[in-house]
Amino acid sequence: MKRKLMLMLLALGLSCVRAHRVNKHKPWIETSYHGVITENTDEVLLDPPLVALDKDAPVPYAGEICGFHVQGLSAPFEAVLLNGTSGEGRLRARGPIDCERHREFSFIIQAHDCGTGPQGHGQKRSHKAAVRVQVGDVNEFSPVFGQLEYHGSVTEGKVYDSILQVQASDQDCSPQYSQICNYQITSPDTAFAVDRNGNIRNTESLSFEKKSHYKIRVTALDCGQKRAMQEAIVHIHVKPICKPGWQGWRKLVDYEPGAGSKLLFPKMHLETCEGSVSWIRTTVELETSGVGRGCDSERSLQKLCGSSSGSTALLPATGGVCNWTVTLVRDSGRDSDLAYRFDGHQAAKIPDWVVPQNLTDQFTITTWMKHGPSPGQRAEKETLLCNSDKTEMNRHHYSLYVHNCRLVFLLRTDYTQTDSFRPAEFHWKLEQICDKEWHYYVLSVDFPVVTLYVDGVTYEPYLVTDDWPIHSSQIDVQLTVGACWQGGEVSKAKFSQYFRGSLSGLTIRPGKIESQKIISCLQACKEGLDITSLENLGQRIKFHLNPAQSVLVMEAEDLEQMNGALRKVSYINSRQFPTMGSRHLRISTAVQCFGEDVCISVPDIEVVVMVMQPSEARITITGAEHLTIPAYDLALGLSLFRDLHIISTVTKRDKVTNMDHRSSAKETAHNLDYCDILVLGEELRAGLESLELHHSALLGKHLEYANSSTGMSIYGVDSISHYTEVIRQVRYQSRRAVDSVRTFRLTCSELNGRYTSDQYTLQVNILHSEEAREHVNHLMTPPKSMQITHRTVMESNNYFNLVVPAVSTSVVVVCIAALLVVLLGVYQLNQTQNKDSIQTHTLAEEQVDCEGSSLSITVNPLQNCQELQSAEVTEEEEDEEDCAISSTESDSDEEETDTPFTHRQTKQQWGKATLHC
Repeated sequence: MKRKLMLMLLALGLSCVRAHRVNKHKPWIETSYHGVITENTDEVLLDPPLVALDKDAPVPYAGEICGFHVQGLSAPFEAVLLNGTSGEGRLRARGPIDCERHREFSFIIQAHDCGTGPQGHGQKRSHKAAVRVQVGDVNEFSPVFGQLEYHGSVTEGKVYDSILQVQASDQDCSPQYSQICNYQITSPDTAFAVDRNGNIRNTESLSFEKKSHYKIRVTALDCGQKRAMQEAIVHIHVKPICKPGWQGWRKLVDYEPGAGSKLLFPKMHLETCEGSVSWIRTTVELETSGVGRGCDSERSLQKLCGSSSGSTALLPATGGVCNWTVTLVRDSGRDSDLAYRFDGHQAAKIPDWVVPQNLTDQFTITTWMKHGPSPGQRAEKETLLCNSDKTEMNRHHYSLYVHNCRLVFLLRTDYTQTDSFRPAEFHWKLEQICDKEWHYYVLSVDFPVVTLYVDGVTYEPYLVTDDWPIHSSQIDVQLTVGACWQGGEVSKAKFSQYFRGSLSGLTIRPGKIESQKIISCLQACKEGLDITSLENLGQRIKFHLNPAQSVLVMEAEDLEQMNGALRKVSYINSRQFPTMGSRHLRISTAVQCFGEDVCISVPDIEVVVMVMQPSEARITITGAEHLTIPAYDLALGLSLFRDLHIISTVTKRDKVTNMDHRSSAKETAHNLDYCDILVLGEELRAGLESLELHHSALLGKHLEYANSSTGMSIYGVDSISHYTEVIRQVRYQSRRAVDSVRTFRLTCSELNGRYTSDQYTLQVNILHSEEAREHVNHLMTPPKSMQITHRTVMESNNYFNLVVPAVSTSVVVVCIAALLVVLLGVYQLNQTQNKDSIQTHTLAEEQVDCEGSSLSITVNPLQNCQELQSAEVTEEEEDEEDCAISSTESDSDEEETDTPFTHRQTKQQWGKATLHC
């Protein structure tokens, strides 16, 4: 028994010794670890990896790793064994990690093996390893400004390196995401900039008058490029400084048509910043690059300036007989007058009946011209006006042309005037010729002196070349505009030397030379600067206004005097219908101080005068719409428009509440510039039909007329009453009426076609044979559309003051016999005249005396009968018996007087009145 006990104790001791020898090594791990964990995650990346080794392996339990132990209560981590055999483990967070609270953790970790058996007896621990875990930051916070509004101020005219500084912060933990790397200005088109430190500066000098307060928006970005959720507002206040300049003026001045003279600068004054001024000069310039803006037509200006009549318009409005400009291109450069644009391909022939025939050593050529540099290195001549041979040869008798930005006037005299070397070409070199702006040119010829006026300023030619006179010949000449006619020395006649530019108001006037005062007035518009109120300032201020009333220069030695003078400067536009739109004013100033040449610099200012929409004019023509007359009475003539009425009304819009408008019209007295009577249908037959107007109807009026087979044009700037009076005296004559209806249309215009009338149409019904006899000596019943009742037969009787009383039967028989003889003679005469050219003439002088009138008429065959009847009834005046003619005498008189009176057939007849369009 005792022996068994000893054996058992020996076996137990041996087993203990064997077990102790099995787990004899401790697990091994690294001495230190460095880990990284991204916030808001649980996995830690360790370097080196977490691995425990045991030398007891492969002994079960003793060579296996059963776990890791983390020491440190503040360490929110745990080690997880992944594989006991290999000893791999993983470190993870027990909960969310916030970098903003803890950016780094340090703790101890140990590994232990499984011991000697399943129960874990005899476990051994490794040494303690230090673990340091850094928390990786996530850019989860946006930058935030310390304040949402900032205020700063600058002085105008200065540029600052830093006006103020804005600051923003970020709550992220890492330097990458917590630092502000950039600031940006989000406001567009601003004059400010910001640097990386938040310093705001201005990139240009600021003006208090232009803008006194700036409001800009600024944002911030961290180094992770995350933008601030809310922008900061930065207020920059501009503080004014005293600087020289005009104060108290408005940039826009409205002008209502018909307002007369309006002050431009009623509260304006010059700020000199306490500088002592000894002299000051101010220039006010009304820019008139848009020539013609606000101007009247050339004929209106001639009447206004007192210019002598007799000028011929070579570029008139197209209408009536003035149709040679129909192929030209209109230019919009002039608003109130006609302007034509020439591009090197257009030209116009002036009809012979328009060309003045009495040009001597004295005449005047006027025109508005806009011209630019000629293309090419070798520029060709560009002809404005040329008078050259029509056929056979190519001689230029006189011409006006541009060559290499020089204006040249050629005037060749005739051998009948002289046979010596004489001045022939006159040259001017001026900047205005090629500056692409409108200018007014007046060429005054008083041979051998030729003077050029450009915008009212006189220029003498810098070069005059002589030439021999032209040999006289019987070759007709051709006047052209826009090119020169080359009628000879070429295979085919053509235009040459085309003009490239724009022309307006081209006129030529022979005879007396206008004075410089009238020439200056002609180039001035009816709008400009008004200095009427400056005249009462006396000698305290000196001023000068150019002829165009567009440039005013004032000088003074006292600042207050200059301020007071400038407040009196006005804009005036005397046209009742000015062209609406803007007019630009520029004011420039020069100042001197005591003992100094220039002490301060005053900047120029610009003002816009806005001319508002003018009232609209309307021309209304009323009168009879139908006339009826026997055919044989047309030989005496029919007054077409004896009941004519022309009315001009102005429609003005009145402003009312709620943006509604109502218009009111009132009759006003205006001037017309032309009226056209057009023949509708077939043209008037030469020698048989004509429109007549006696020259005496134009006496005392500023009117002229032109006649043709298509109608009649009455033109000239004159009152409506004068136009009405003249048109009422227009008569229609027909020696042998074939048509049963003749229709005429009348239209009138003012401001050169800017306002035209409605079209008034008159229909003349012509009664033939039996139909006419039924209406003789009876009042006609007008149609419903007729406005005024007319008497048919009395039309001719009233015109000649003839009274046909009742006569005896014997006189009637004698008259009928005489009439038959006269009609036979007229028939034979017409048969002969139809083969010959139709020529015009007036009544014989003796016959005019007999009738007691100077009117040019066509003899009515019935007139002899009427005179015989009157003589037999009254038997009181023996002179009338002498006027009575026999049928034989009638035949001879008919050969002299029966040809109808027509215009524009012979030079003798046109010699009575020069025609112009």
